[in-house]
Amino acid sequence: MNLLDRLHAARKAGDVSRLGEAIPYARWMNMAPENTTGELLTRMRYHPQLIGNSHLPALHGGTIGALLETAAIFHLLWEMDNAALPRIINITVDYLRSGRPVDTLARAAFTKLGRRVASVAVEAWQEDRSKPVGAAQIHFLVTPVK
Repeated sequence: MNLLDRLHAARKAGDVSRLGEAIPYARWMNMAPENTTGELLTRMRYHPQLIGNSHLPALHGGTIGALLETAAIFHLLWEMDNAALPRIINITVDYLRSGRPVDTLARAAFTKLGRRVASVAVEAWQEDRSKPVGAAQIHFLVTPVK
């Protein structure tokens, strides 16, 4: 079963967590979408392999960037009816604070949704949503179902 088939099955069941289980990289990074608060969030569960600076300790910037990108992809896959997987055109990541060794959450939102291009803003935080650790603006090439 391919990813789009798994996506359709997850939508039919109303279970967004099945989407994270279908992506090996997301499983390896301990990232999963959740909808427990009424909004689609992506959680990256802390594990020691995420540390980039062991002296602080702080999360590796690449893991924060990966979370932002994955949250945007989960948002696109869940909210749009795509004929193909979205492809990244470009991504701009802002690292705002050091990520501590705790779970990190991210939320994505469309800033523009066209017929072929979607622009998605993403923000990641840890325990306090008003203190983000990272933000991103990502443009995707999308192929909507006709």
